[in-house]
Amino acid sequence: MSEEYDDVLAAVGPRLRELRRRSGTTLTALSQSTGIPISTLSRLETGQRKPGLELLLPLARAYRMPLDELVNAPSDADPRVYPRAVTRGGMTVIPLTRKPGGLQVWKQILPADPDLGRVPDPRSHEGYHWLYVLNGRLRLVLGDRELVLSSGEVAEFDTHLPHWFGNADARPVELLSILGPQGERFHIKARYRPG
Repeated sequence: MSEEYDDVLAAVGPRLRELRRRSGTTLTALSQSTGIPISTLSRLETGQRKPGLELLLPLARAYRMPLDELVNAPSDADPRVYPRAVTRGGMTVIPLTRKPGGLQVWKQILPADPDLGRVPDPRSHEGYHWLYVLNGRLRLVLGDRELVLSSGEVAEFDTHLPHWFGNADARPVELLSILGPQGERFHIKARYRPG
């Protein structure tokens, strides 16, 4: 092991203790939220136990931070983010943010859909949603209204309103999907200032 790796591991315990104290969490509460025994958490914080992924992953989730930030990994690594696309039911979703509890942004690609006679199944949930059509035509159902959005058009709505979206025609659709916490609305603050 390199000296740098050893230094990072040695600093994890005190860092975990400081994170827990700053968050006002007790060892008991942290144990309950992570499933890690109190004695193991205590040994991690005092440096008597080396941290492994099986312990660090639940702690990163509990503190709502990426693993490299949790352990304060050296920042000389490649700073680029490589989002991993997920495909479900033919739709490709590419996450563009990694901030739990804040705005979540995805690029979504709906493939060409020859079955346009599909009956929408509107759903509702917590949050506020913005859709920005990058390419193609998007069919959007909001409650009892139906809209078709074309490239460059935007829709925003409270997600308590039952909603559904899909292809408006047989061609693919690309869109940005932004989901924010309940009550948070989109605000444009930029102004043009002539030079």
